[in-house]
Amino acid sequence: QVRLVESGGGLVQAGGSLRLSCVASANIFRFNAMGWYRQAPGKQRELVTTIPIGRSGDSTTYADPVKGRFTISRDIAKNAVSLQMNSLKPEDTAVYYCHAEDSYGDYWGQGTQVTVSS
Repeated sequence: QVRLVESGGGLVQAGGSLRLSCVASANIFRFNAMGWYRQAPGKQRELVTTIPIGRSGDSTTYADPVKGRFTISRDIAKNAVSLQMNSLKPEDTAVYYCHAEDSYGDYWGQGTQVTVSS
């Protein structure tokens, strides 16, 4: 059973930065891609960003609201992906979930809360 464990959430003022980390319990090369989703209160879970891992030809993607502010990266040696979030806005407030997919299905972390105060 693959586990994804997120860390790094918290409370920050608008304009500030946070860095989220997601560590997998397995070698991340088994995944086609990994990424981050978020869910704000009363809203559906939405895609934030994805990064290809074991599947060639794909590109890193970002949702329009975070382009130019968020950056996803991977650390193969640590079996981890990170999300650097800069210039945070109150509308970025949400629970952020790490996601991974392979030929067997989808995997989710437990989520980490990010709160941006105005």
